[in-house]
Amino acid sequence: MASRVTRDRAFFAFSPRIGAAMHVRQGEEFTVETHDCFSGQLKSSSDTLDTLDWSITNPATGGVYVEGAKPGDILRVDLLEVKATGPSVMVTIPEVGALGDLITEQETTILEHSGDSVVYKGKVKVRQKPMLGVIGVAPASGEVPNSTPGDHGGNMDCTLVTTGASLYFTVGVEGALFGCGDMHAVMGDGEIVICGAETPGELRAVAQVVDLPGLPTPFLANDELVVVIASAETSDEAYKEAVHRMHRFLTGIAGLSVNDAAMLMSLVGNLVFCQVVDPLITVRFEFQKSVLAQYGFELPQG
Repeated sequence: MASRVTRDRAFFAFSPRIGAAMHVRQGEEFTVETHDCFSGQLKSSSDTLDTLDWSITNPATGGVYVEGAKPGDILRVDLLEVKATGPSVMVTIPEVGALGDLITEQETTILEHSGDSVVYKGKVKVRQKPMLGVIGVAPASGEVPNSTPGDHGGNMDCTLVTTGASLYFTVGVEGALFGCGDMHAVMGDGEIVICGAETPGELRAVAQVVDLPGLPTPFLANDELVVVIASAETSDEAYKEAVHRMHRFLTGIAGLSVNDAAMLMSLVGNLVFCQVVDPLITVRFEFQKSVLAQYGFELPQG
């Protein structure tokens, strides 16, 4: 039976002090249960943010101690299944989010789950694509609130962090202390109103150290794409960092020339906003695996 860490093992900042909620061997399947970002406090449309205990918002579950993972290693976490258990909740808050200047009323909306869809106000069915907003490992030192993205991962709100993706992190402490939370049943890129369909759920995953020195992390791969993720105080800083990280990967690891990498990034690459509402803005750059295959490059599997 796979190891499981339940959602009562919540933490609110990535730090070496998280502690190990469970130990797993490399390649051993494990399951992490997650709260929604409000820790289940909003159960109906009459539950408002005025009564919310903000000290327990944006929880992540963990840490998962991966045996043999050492500082400086690259840890790959394969997301075998990201599953939303619902129901989901959304909110609006005046003066918060990209449209906060237009929003004058606070609102809480519960989205019921119907089959593989969420139902918005009984009218609109939206197909689920469960993804994790918060995912990462403990930094080598200090403390990073779960709401803040960074090189350790954190609240990146990248819609590609879903079933079938592999996430790569640079290990900061012994065992990595992996954790995740802030699941969305579905969310659009940008998360402009500060939330997606916020839901409880669970992740089935395996983790192992891989030989990829110099990989710009956080890094993501799926069947079609390799992706770098960068967060910064401004959108200009974030997109420039994402572009440079992808170019560094293509030249330093995949072996392309400086000019080939640049031209192909412009030809087949995509620059996408993940979120614009956290303390830092997160941007990703996507590049086609099929192009790398034509150069004879594949990411190592172990």
